[in-house]
Amino acid sequence: MSSPEHKQKIWKLIKDVKVGMLVTQGDGMPHARPMHLVQDDYDGTLWFFTRASAEKVFEARKDSEVCLSFSDQDDGVYVSLSGHANLHRDQGLIDKFWNPFVAAWFPEGKDDPDVTLLEIKVQSGEHWKAKESKAYQLYEIARANLDKDHTPDMGENEKFGTV
Repeated sequence: MSSPEHKQKIWKLIKDVKVGMLVTQGDGMPHARPMHLVQDDYDGTLWFFTRASAEKVFEARKDSEVCLSFSDQDDGVYVSLSGHANLHRDQGLIDKFWNPFVAAWFPEGKDDPDVTLLEIKVQSGEHWKAKESKAYQLYEIARANLDKDHTPDMGENEKFGTV
């Protein structure tokens, strides 16, 4: 959990990335798949549409602890968020988050009984943001390889929440 200011920072890092890799546990192995954000702001909860019949739904029901990762290599942004998954079939929430992108995945429309919202309540995470250009990052890596007392300064890194 984090402060309102930190939640704004997380949202600023992931809102344009839009797609995160959701990791659930199934059959003793982690499974990752891309999920598209559907919300316009972040208050510590992330929302995704899915099918009630999807494997990830069964995995989340069995073990609600999940991880999401977002990556934007062009901007040097990497975010890892861990939390608990909940499933919702609330028509008000479905109406709130429904959009043309989602509609493409559900040809039966938002009244399809298989339409479900996956809510992730974020408990902890970590993020990285490169503060310099790729050329500077390469310089830092080369310098560290030449000078064993030098650790590359790749930018900002911060952990938050209960780990």
